[in-house]
Amino acid sequence: MAAKEISGSKLLKLAQKFNNFYLSGFEKGDCRPFFVGNCQVGLVRPDVTNHLLKYPEIFLVQPHAVILNPAFRDYSERSTQVEKFLRECRSTNTFITLKGWRDESYEVRPSFCHEPLLKMERSATCLFGVCNYGVDINGYVMDKEKGLCLWLQRRSPTKQTWPGKWDNMVGGGLSCGYSVLETAHKEAEEEASIPRELLANLKSGGCVSFYFESERGLFPNTEFVFDLELPVDFIPTNNDGEVDKFELLPAKEVLERCFTPDFKTTSCPVVLDFLIRHGEISPEKEPNFLELVELLHVPLQGIYRRFPQPVNENGRNETE
Repeated sequence: MAAKEISGSKLLKLAQKFNNFYLSGFEKGDCRPFFVGNCQVGLVRPDVTNHLLKYPEIFLVQPHAVILNPAFRDYSERSTQVEKFLRECRSTNTFITLKGWRDESYEVRPSFCHEPLLKMERSATCLFGVCNYGVDINGYVMDKEKGLCLWLQRRSPTKQTWPGKWDNMVGGGLSCGYSVLETAHKEAEEEASIPRELLANLKSGGCVSFYFESERGLFPNTEFVFDLELPVDFIPTNNDGEVDKFELLPAKEVLERCFTPDFKTTSCPVVLDFLIRHGEISPEKEPNFLELVELLHVPLQGIYRRFPQPVNENGRNETE
């Protein structure tokens, strides 16, 4: 779908914003697929590729692909070599995204159901266009007077990314060693002090996926979504210092806040998905309803299969 096809409603323009790379970035054709072994796991922008040329012992930069050195045969060796590169880049302030270094790793894999090929510092995955996975919890209340209301958090002004922006009540990345449900429970307790007895009522809402680009890099993201109806008298409180404040708003006001620059762009899909599933956004209210739903579910699990494996002059795959 081309960017020019997106027009009309504010909702579609918002969807275009958090899918800016999906809608127009691929058309540029200037990014190179990133291969580990025989699998493509990412996409590399020209600015990153130019720097990788300085590390031929780690990355093989081909005319149409970037390949992690096939001499690194296992998870541990690949992870060690990539971390070595990233730590040097961090020490020289090569990439702006590494200023948000987390000392937290994400698994790198061709798709969610595959075994991981290596792990990578969380803040660096956008340099390689690696698919990220996260968990979000929609904390909501059915108010007798205001109707459906949602809890939002305002991120701490000291957060490495999107400081001070409004966000979903609970959200966090899927780090190495944690399952989806374990991540949901961990983040709920750390960010909003939600007790275990309330978390027993978590309900899966499926997932959303989108492909965003910023000055930091490429973000093909999938978020596993949970809904949690909360008692009217429950007030979330933060435990880990990453949340500035919480606010409970009627659904319509939450949607209006998504249209402002004060809301974290990559959290908007979770809000829109929730409002669709709860009837606040419907085909009767939104003329471009089907296009909107599609843009909340970009097919990231197969999106890199469009790129062939690189082949050398002998007709063999470069990764062989």
